[in-house]
Amino acid sequence: MNIVLTGSLGNIGKPLTKELVEKGHSVTVISSSPERQKEIESFGAKAAIGTIEDAGFLSATFKGADIVYLMETLDAAGGFFDPEVDFIDAISRIGRNYKQAVEQSGVKRVVHLSSIGAHMSEGNGILVFHYNVETILKQLPDDVSIKFMRPVGFYTNTFALIRNIKAQGTIISNYGGDKKEPWVSPLDIAAVVAEEMETPFAGRTIRYIASDEVSPNEIAAALGEAIGMPGLKWEVIPDAKLLGSWLAAGMNAQVANGFVEMQASQGSGVLYEDYYRHQPVLGKVKVKDFAKDFAAAFSAAESI
Repeated sequence: MNIVLTGSLGNIGKPLTKELVEKGHSVTVISSSPERQKEIESFGAKAAIGTIEDAGFLSATFKGADIVYLMETLDAAGGFFDPEVDFIDAISRIGRNYKQAVEQSGVKRVVHLSSIGAHMSEGNGILVFHYNVETILKQLPDDVSIKFMRPVGFYTNTFALIRNIKAQGTIISNYGGDKKEPWVSPLDIAAVVAEEMETPFAGRTIRYIASDEVSPNEIAAALGEAIGMPGLKWEVIPDAKLLGSWLAAGMNAQVANGFVEMQASQGSGVLYEDYYRHQPVLGKVKVKDFAKDFAAAFSAAESI
């Protein structure tokens, strides 16, 4: 099949591109970076250099595709410390570009990388942008089949904890404890997306993706053991205190408030209600496997 991927060669895009090419598909990878072209081509894929903010470029690139893989991230909207960026609006514009490009190109099969929390229009914090884009894509004509992929929290998100661990010797959040929650490896996401691309499409479907179910305290224990800090703790502080620290550091207010609300919904369990109604088979990469990658990143990071 002729498959077009957005997302360049990120944590998901790289293994996904490799697997699809190995399975004999013709793969085109969209990247905004000309420097990525050689790497993309080294995998046996074609590079389409352009931006997802350009609906015309997307329409031309999607033309003739059997399947397009659509994803959007906060990183695509700007830096978290830019106070002027409206991340929610910027990502909604990307969603509208995708819709326009799919319609104009005539593509009939779409795989959209969404997220846990996308079933909620409020109470999910920053994840509301996934709800917004799903809503936009659902406005496509009925003859366009869409598979909405909803992964849970990425293991790789814990890389953001490294600075604080080095500085204070602890993990700090506004939720925690011994209640298990789902986590996922980008490798397992790529495997599920590739599987879904080779499975018949019909209408609009949703699939959650997870690798392991562990508590915050278990995450701290696994990461601590891997980095030589077996006593590493996951400390819980009030929402207002966490928000204040992020704002004082210069974080964009929309992002700071969005992450605090998202993490509060993790702690209450509200974020996971729909996940547990449609609980998936867990993937291969467990938290102890990922801990080795975390240790490597921790060791490579500059000391505070």
